[in-house]
Amino acid sequence: MNYNKDTSEKILENAFSEFEEKGYNGARMQSIADRAGINKALLHYYYKSKDALFELIFKKAFNLLLPKIFKAFDENTSIFEIIENFVSAYIDVIIKHPHIPGFVIHEISNNPNRLLKLVEHSNINLNNILQRIQTEMENGTIVKMPAEQLIVNIVSLCVFPFVAKPLVTGLVLNGDKNAFDNFVEQRKTEVSKFVINAIKN
Repeated sequence: MNYNKDTSEKILENAFSEFEEKGYNGARMQSIADRAGINKALLHYYYKSKDALFELIFKKAFNLLLPKIFKAFDENTSIFEIIENFVSAYIDVIIKHPHIPGFVIHEISNNPNRLLKLVEHSNINLNNILQRIQTEMENGTIVKMPAEQLIVNIVSLCVFPFVAKPLVTGLVLNGDKNAFDNFVEQRKTEVSKFVINAIKN
């Protein structure tokens, strides 16, 4: 049997949807094969086990979210533009993949070592971000606060509406499911404004 890149990518795409929607425990190899339009034997030819396939999918989900932090903070522009660009790009990713935040959080809770391994084997360096924020504080551009708190605050404000979508829709939006899309689109501006107003000197 010959390896086919298109088939492999098709499997990964459908496995991503399966794991994203159902998590590790709920996902089934047969369901992934059915989604991809192939038989289970062919699925196992390309990916020997559910564990091996899940590792690839978890890494993909993880990489869709976190690296945007590092890319945004590498930009040669003001800290406020960086925050605006990061928030907008980050929320765009989650809009396209709304299950990812809950998926990542759930799987990290079940297996925190998986996240640690991913960080260890990535090129992610949080020190550059922390140093940039620290420099802005020393220059008097933004108020002094723990840089780690600022990063977590920004990410939390972006992610929470998606993780708590039923709560936000039911209580904040009076059960109007159609209003949610407009609400999260507005978050791009509102989160940026909120953070910048909170830290600007």
